[in-house]
Amino acid sequence: MTKFLQSGRRRDMCAILAGEALQAQALKSRLSSHYDERIEPASFYGALEALADAGFVEARTEGIHDVYELTEAGEARLREHHAWLTAQLGEE
Repeated sequence: MTKFLQSGRRRDMCAILAGEALQAQALKSRLSSHYDERIEPASFYGALEALADAGFVEARTEGIHDVYELTEAGEARLREHHAWLTAQLGEE
């Protein structure tokens, strides 16, 4: 697993984006709701930028907004992590 998915926050962001493409603010809101705490914008956008730089998420423009979606590489890493978790839980 690459270092970009060693971060729980980055994995969780990928998990949320696996369901649908979202604007950054909507992604941040869902993540904050999941954690039940406020996420500092600099920390959030740094994680999002790192995921994009690693090729796990990509932005596309819809109207005047950027929308982020999981790439094939991001989905593959997320599935690898899911398989690892399943094995750790003895649910193979």
